[in-house]
Amino acid sequence: MDTIMKIGYVRVSRDTQVTDLQKDVMEKEQVERVFTDTMSGKRFDRPYFLEMLDMLRPGDVLVVWRLDRLGRSLLHLIETVTMLQEKGIELRSLRENIDTTTPTGKLMFHIMAALAEFERDVIRERTMAGLEAARARGHKGGAGELSIRCHVRRLLAPRSCTMRRRTQLPRLCVKQVSKVERRSTGTLLTANREYQ
Repeated sequence: MDTIMKIGYVRVSRDTQVTDLQKDVMEKEQVERVFTDTMSGKRFDRPYFLEMLDMLRPGDVLVVWRLDRLGRSLLHLIETVTMLQEKGIELRSLRENIDTTTPTGKLMFHIMAALAEFERDVIRERTMAGLEAARARGHKGGAGELSIRCHVRRLLAPRSCTMRRRTQLPRLCVKQVSKVERRSTGTLLTANREYQ
């Protein structure tokens, strides 16, 4: 039978911040291994966080100094903890005194999950009410075709990209503009064809 492991996770947002406090707490908790990331909790691609998730097995306990070390938003935090529970991994947050290995800890987590779901529903409800009110006043959602064409004309003009012909855009330039403007390359190419 495999033994249950206590795994620690430490995270700071910047290189200038120190992890000493969190690591000292992990040592006091006698965790067997500590994973440390130095990047924002908003990012989902934290390498040591992902490595830790791969290593955790059912029955293991993940120890964090504070819940916000797992994720910056409540929604992301709830999704992470739910995923841990589905895998049979327990969670201990030392600062908030939450321990899902106990009935009280599980209750606290479920209350947090219910509040997060309530928050999502309220946001969705407000968004739908706002869209309905805008439609009632005759407004149409989205950026609008003219707006997109103006962006394309301004950003993909021949002087901003190296082109073989004035009517053909190089793929690299479209990808760059797509990233900057947060629009799909398909939208930009369609707008460019209409512009020509």
